[in-house]
Amino acid sequence: MLSPAENERLTRVGPGTPMGNVFRRYWLPAALSSELPEPDGAPVRVRLLGEDLIAFRDTDGQVGLVSAFCPHRRAPMFFGRNEECGLRCVYHGWKFDRSGACVDMPSEPPDSLFKTKVRIESYPTWEGGGYVWAYLGPADAQPAPPDFELVRAPATHRFVSKMFESCNYLQALEGGMDTSHTHFLHKHNDGDLTYMRDYAATVPRIDVYPTDYGYMYTGIRLVGDKQWVRGFHYLMPTVQMRGDVEGFEPGPNKVPKIDGHIWVPIDDETTWVYNFMYAVDPEKPITTEVAIRFEYHAGRGPNDYADNFRLKKNFANDYLIDRELQKRSNFTGIVGINTQDFAVQEGMGTVVDRSKEHLGTTDRAVIALRRLLLDATDAVEAGGAPQGVDPATYRTVRALDHFIPADADWRKALAREMTAVF
Repeated sequence: MLSPAENERLTRVGPGTPMGNVFRRYWLPAALSSELPEPDGAPVRVRLLGEDLIAFRDTDGQVGLVSAFCPHRRAPMFFGRNEECGLRCVYHGWKFDRSGACVDMPSEPPDSLFKTKVRIESYPTWEGGGYVWAYLGPADAQPAPPDFELVRAPATHRFVSKMFESCNYLQALEGGMDTSHTHFLHKHNDGDLTYMRDYAATVPRIDVYPTDYGYMYTGIRLVGDKQWVRGFHYLMPTVQMRGDVEGFEPGPNKVPKIDGHIWVPIDDETTWVYNFMYAVDPEKPITTEVAIRFEYHAGRGPNDYADNFRLKKNFANDYLIDRELQKRSNFTGIVGINTQDFAVQEGMGTVVDRSKEHLGTTDRAVIALRRLLLDATDAVEAGGAPQGVDPATYRTVRALDHFIPADADWRKALAREMTAVF
C-alpha cells in the first residue's frame, strides 16, 4: 500500500515532476523504426512524458525529434515539409535540422542573422532493436545508448510491436511484474473450479533478487517431480524481460525466445506498450509467420488493431467479453492475453488509488518495484543518478523459463541459460 503522496509522486510524469525527472534520465522508445520507413518521409506525431513532439527521418536517414510547434508562431510542425536534411514549417518556411538549428528563414531579409538566434527544441535519438530511442534529460547526464540483448540480436531473430493503453504507466508495469496472476487472468478452464484447486497446489514462491539495474525475480512452482522456474528481469525504469525457452510452438518448429514489454508514459493517464520478442538460438530465426501467430495469441495481431495502435477490443465495448465462453472454457471470457491484461489494468481507472490496496505474499515483486522507483526519485532530487542508466549493468542478462529436477539448485542448473549470447 502506498500513501496518497507516494502514489502521486510515482504516477505523475510531466516536466518537472519527480518521476518525470527520473524517466528523463533513461533512453526511452519514442517510436517503432517502421513508423519512419524512408528518408524525407512523412513526419510522425509523438507524445512522450507529457510533451508533444514530432519525429522525422531526414535525407541522411537519421531521425530527428523536435517540438511539435514552430518557435516562430507555434504553428504545427506535423504539417511540415521534410526535405534536404530538415523539417520546414509550412506557415512561414522556417526550416530546422534534426539538432534543432534553424538552417533557413526565408521570411527574413537575406542578410538577417536572426536564424542564428532561433532554435526549435530537440532531443537526441538512437536506433536499435527496431525502435527509435530518445533521451529527454540533461545533456551532461546522457548515458550510453541501450545495450539490451534485444538490440544486438539480428533483425532476422526479433520482432517488435506497439499498443496504446488508456491508463497510467504504473498499473500497466505492475501487471507485468505480477507473475501470480497468470494462472487466473490467463487461464483456460473446463467450466468447473478445478483450476482453483490446481493453482492452490502450485502457488508460486516469489523471490526478489536486487541488482544494479533493478531486480531479478523468480516464480517457482512444484509440478509433479519437477520445479518450474520462471526467472524475470525488471530493468529500470519500465522494462520487463521474461523467458519462453520451450517456444510458442512446441515440437520440431519451436523457436525458444525471450519476450517482454517496455511501458513508456505518454502522459499521466495513457501509456505506450512496446512489445518485443527475440529468438535465443542463433540458428533459429523468428519468421514473420511465427511472430504474427504469437501476436494473435496475445491479442495484438494485425487485425486486432483499429487505428493508431489502439485495439478494437477496448474499455468502450467491454473487450468483447463472452459470458458463455467464460462459463465454458475461458476464465475471463476475453480472448487475447494482452486484451485480458488491458481489461483489468484500464478497468482500474486511469490512475489507481493505491492507498486502498491490501497486498499479499505474492506481491513481493510489485512492492520491490515501487520501492526502487521511489528511491530513484530521491536519488535524482539529490543530484545523483538512478539505477540502471549504465548499460553495462544489464547487457548480459537473460530471462528464463525451465523445468528442472525438484531437488536441483536452479541457480547452478540454469547459470548458462541466464547469460546473453548475442
